[in-house]
Amino acid sequence: MRVLLVEDEVRLADTLSFVLRKERFIVDQVSGVAEAREAAAMAVFDLVLLDRTLPDGEGLALVPVLRSRNPGIHIIVLSARGAVEDRVAGLDEGADDYLVKPFSIDEMLARIRAIRRRPAELQGEEIRAGSVVFDLSNEEVKVNGARIDLPRRELRVLATLMKRRGRTVLRESLEQAVFAFDDEIQSNTLDSHISRLRRRLRGSDAGIEIHAIRGVGYLLRETA
Repeated sequence: MRVLLVEDEVRLADTLSFVLRKERFIVDQVSGVAEAREAAAMAVFDLVLLDRTLPDGEGLALVPVLRSRNPGIHIIVLSARGAVEDRVAGLDEGADDYLVKPFSIDEMLARIRAIRRRPAELQGEEIRAGSVVFDLSNEEVKVNGARIDLPRRELRVLATLMKRRGRTVLRESLEQAVFAFDDEIQSNTLDSHISRLRRRLRGSDAGIEIHAIRGVGYLLRETA
């Protein structure tokens, strides 16, 4: 899961980023409305943690922008403005949840887990290829019914390729899906993750193969 954290309180933002990365999320951290707009134009996010009072404007103004780019995005408002009318305004604007500062980290993580479950209950967020079933909501992969544990970046690679199975995925698109903006990416970093993922899939009789398309990207195909 890729998270956009929009928070201008540096200490809180750093703490939340640290916690989310420990939970295996990819986190991009920005501190204002303009930066958030730029980030949303450059990458696809699964979740936004959004402060309301930002240096360059009202955070809620971002909600329709984020929804227009990705209708399925999850948005949780994090705000010190906790009056009933403030919470109602946030939810009416289109946020999925509203968490009042100061809040418990455990409660925040529980609310993230809760909203991630909703799409699976409503419409089924599973993708399949070969013998692999990928539960996108819980980021759980099963091969022939048995769960396999994958590091978060290999999970992102596999999800991106499975969503577009049979089609070539540009290298740039994979890097966007797998790495945060401030990650240091060496020329062979993506290839290393894909090489390890291939070995895991071969060892579990997954019924899929990942092919390199020279100079372009990668392609996932089901095997006969």
